[in-house]
Amino acid sequence: MSTRPNITRAASLLLTLSIAVAGVSQSGCFWMTSQGPNLGPLAIPLPVPVGLQKEREDKFWEKERYGRAPVLGPIPPGGPCEAVDEPSDDEVMRALERSRPVEGNWPFLYEVQRNNVRITKAKISDYIDPPRHMPLVGPVQQHHAHYKCTVYFQEVRRVGWPVPHTLVDEDCREVLYIDHNHLHMVGDVTGGAQADF
Repeated sequence: MSTRPNITRAASLLLTLSIAVAGVSQSGCFWMTSQGPNLGPLAIPLPVPVGLQKEREDKFWEKERYGRAPVLGPIPPGGPCEAVDEPSDDEVMRALERSRPVEGNWPFLYEVQRNNVRITKAKISDYIDPPRHMPLVGPVQQHHAHYKCTVYFQEVRRVGWPVPHTLVDEDCREVLYIDHNHLHMVGDVTGGAQADF
């Protein structure tokens, strides 16, 4: 039995591995020669699925825009005490997507679209709670504003299997109730650099 073919196979494998290691080490993926710490294999970027990235971005967007209750200055005596910020169209469409989703369809098998969207907004109630003390905020009044938003749209459903067909509902409507709450400071409020808030 000859061991010559096994030696040449092992030598070619060793040569291939050494060329691969040399190529990767010179590409900048593993060793950074000029800047920053050496992270080793953690420096290799990993692909992030598009759905996961969009979900995280949407969660951050909603928390940043709509998930926090701002603390505004005190209501001046005799001043207006009505909420002036009605829900934005983006907020209404995100609420509609949560209640009646169109995302996550199967392309060419089942798709849903909304066309000719029209939004109407009406304020239902606007009232202020009596002053109270909230932890980490202090003495405040909570201002409530409730809105009724009606969304009119055309819904198109395309089914591609087993028999391709399109269903068009010309007169779709969805009623959404959106609450806007914010806080007003109460009492002797000092602003500027010495403020506690």
